[in-house]
Amino acid sequence: QVQLVESGGGLVQPGGSLRLSCAASGRIPVIRIMGWYRQAPGKQRELVARITNSGLTTYADSVKGRFTISRDNAKTTVYLQMNSLRPEDTAVYYCNLQNSYDGREYWGQGTQVTVSS
Repeated sequence: QVQLVESGGGLVQPGGSLRLSCAASGRIPVIRIMGWYRQAPGKQRELVARITNSGLTTYADSVKGRFTISRDNAKTTVYLQMNSLRPEDTAVYYCNLQNSYDGREYWGQGTQVTVSS
């Protein structure tokens, strides 16, 4: 089993920044993709950004140039640096880990990000 623990959400004014962290523990798959999804009220969960074992990154068009995904050297913690935040970025952000071998996915509990003046 894999556990994902997120931190770093909160309330920020438009134009501000936040940094989310997600630490993975347990039986972490050797080959994996880690990333962030978000879900706003009344909307479907959507991909924000993800990073593969080799370091390839993918971003949603809506966050390109504003958000950056990164990880630690052990590749068990991922970060999401969010700059120039907008009210439409308000959502619950979920950490995701996908086993690249069998496709199994694991989710964190979610952390609320609210962008409001």
